[in-house]
Amino acid sequence: MAESENIFLKAKHRTFSGLTEDAEHKWTGPFFFIQAADPQLGLMKAWRDGDCDGGGEEWAEEVELTKQAVEAVNQLRPRPRFMVLCGDLVHAMPGTPFREGQEKDLKAALKGTDPSIPLVFVSGNHDLGNTPTPSTVEQYCREWGDDYFSFWVGGVLCLVLNSQLFFDASACPELREAQEAWLEAQLSRASSSSSTEPKPKHVLIFQHIPLYLKSPDEEDDYFNLRRTVRQNLLDRFKKAGVKAVFSGHYHRNAGGCHGGLDMVVSSAIGCQLGEDTHGVRVVVVTADNVIHRYYSLEQLRARGLDEDLKKLLQA
Repeated sequence: MAESENIFLKAKHRTFSGLTEDAEHKWTGPFFFIQAADPQLGLMKAWRDGDCDGGGEEWAEEVELTKQAVEAVNQLRPRPRFMVLCGDLVHAMPGTPFREGQEKDLKAALKGTDPSIPLVFVSGNHDLGNTPTPSTVEQYCREWGDDYFSFWVGGVLCLVLNSQLFFDASACPELREAQEAWLEAQLSRASSSSSTEPKPKHVLIFQHIPLYLKSPDEEDDYFNLRRTVRQNLLDRFKKAGVKAVFSGHYHRNAGGCHGGLDMVVSSAIGCQLGEDTHGVRVVVVTADNVIHRYYSLEQLRARGLDEDLKKLLQA
């Protein structure tokens, strides 16, 4: 494997190279990271044409926006500990025209990310297909690393989940069962009071599809998880002390906080389906709180972090 490809394949064996428990289990003070979502190369043209089932034969706009995001993140001081992309990396579904070209061009844009900022990838429905199969999951893992895994940053445990297995695993039930068993073990470990294992300061979850958009009891929708699945996950996450769930998929900012669990839905780097602007979310993690703010790419490049966020990092 060429050295330049390593940044895309750091998630292996259900962990993440460089951000392991051994290296990162101790709390070392406040830090921040960048949460982005849905660069989805090819959707902007497809959306304008009213042909979102097509692969999107043009994606220069999204490439430029991704480069702008990379430029804005690179200039931040202090540096973010990592940048996570919460799914729908490209628009073309597995096995369709334009898929290979979109992935190639997205990687080229992301290679400009400063080497000190690890890139964490989350799988979305366009990355795996609306009904994923063992083959589409394998293809994704070959290009972007594991579809679910854990990593640690400064004493904080982060879980990356394949939300498509919650949405429709009818073509790969054994993969859903495997993730369920792994997730249960991770949540049990996070809530354990064992003196032999480090207790995380916080637990954060990253997935593509939100649990909900505004309220845990809202109706089922294309942009959220079914209520039965949603409630099951909410109960388990709260029991394990999960602080926040970060997602994309909606191409608008949304979310809410219920029972102490923050559901954060971030708009897209790429195509906007509402009134938000192309942007990313800055997430500051302190000993007691997880504070987040969405910035347009223009805001972030022009101003960097707001002064109040900088103060939190100096605490």
